[in-house]
Amino acid sequence: MLIGEVARRSGVSARMLRHYESLGLVEPTGRSGVGYREYSSDDIRRIFHIESLRSLGLSLREVRRALDDPAFTPAQLVADLIQQTRERIAAQTELLTRLRRIGAAQPADWADVLQVVALLQALGSENAGHRQHAALSSTGDPTMPAEALVEAVLGESDPNVAGALRWALAQSAGDVAALLAVGLDAPDAEVRKRAVRSIAEIPDGAATVLLRDALAHPDPVVRRYAALALGARGVSEAIPTLIEMIVEETNEADAADALTALAGDPALADQIATRLVERLTDSGVGPPVRSRLTQALADIPGATATRALTELSEDADRTVAATARYVLTLRDGR
Repeated sequence: MLIGEVARRSGVSARMLRHYESLGLVEPTGRSGVGYREYSSDDIRRIFHIESLRSLGLSLREVRRALDDPAFTPAQLVADLIQQTRERIAAQTELLTRLRRIGAAQPADWADVLQVVALLQALGSENAGHRQHAALSSTGDPTMPAEALVEAVLGESDPNVAGALRWALAQSAGDVAALLAVGLDAPDAEVRKRAVRSIAEIPDGAATVLLRDALAHPDPVVRRYAALALGARGVSEAIPTLIEMIVEETNEADAADALTALAGDPALADQIATRLVERLTDSGVGPPVRSRLTQALADIPGATATRALTELSEDADRTVAATARYVLTLRDGR
């Protein structure tokens, strides 16, 4: 079969076939009477083998080794090709993400494009100061995609940079809380923590809805941050979690402050006092826990709390009784 027919049937150009011949990859078995190259069926089969191996990403040098070296083993080469392919996919995915973010910013001209690129590069810098500056600079900048800030805050370990990113997100337009919600289901506990802390700083109703849902989250850290944020927003559903934080001695001071803030509503004050008393009278609660609950009760106004403190002033636990009497003295003074 002459070179033109081989090229037509194989899809490999005549020029490439000549290149293969020059490299010694495939040589025509014979020549016609007028000197034209003639390929045998074995030659054509080898051409298809070459193309198959090239489709896997092998170089022509590696193809030749694979076909001609009896000692050649493919396992390591295939493993290397897998790693190289993964790296190319990661690079292309990163590029696609960057392009989508630039497109989402709807740049008016190339100056806008360059500005977005500069901010994105700064957010990905190894220098924490550069990342923090980029976060602060993004505020009020309509070209900065919120998705980029969300990805940055979920992956940020530096507390100062993370704080700047949370602040920037709180100033961002659009449904930023929905973008952050993805982080609540992340397999990494640190990412879940960063997500709920970021949502807690967003003041809109969508964030409040997410925080309410987070009270039932399987991760206790997510539940606690959600409860603290909801307490500051006056949401009563946070009360049981806040009380459990006091019982468990986990951010108990912050939890007590949140309960005090909620108790500014008289109806909630009675509810909080009742729940604290219920935990105080629980048979499974030890002295240290009862002492913390009494201290929390001290800052709750209203008749229910006062009655409970009066009873606690005669408690068998001296620390609890002394705390209750002291608080009652302060209340009488007021």
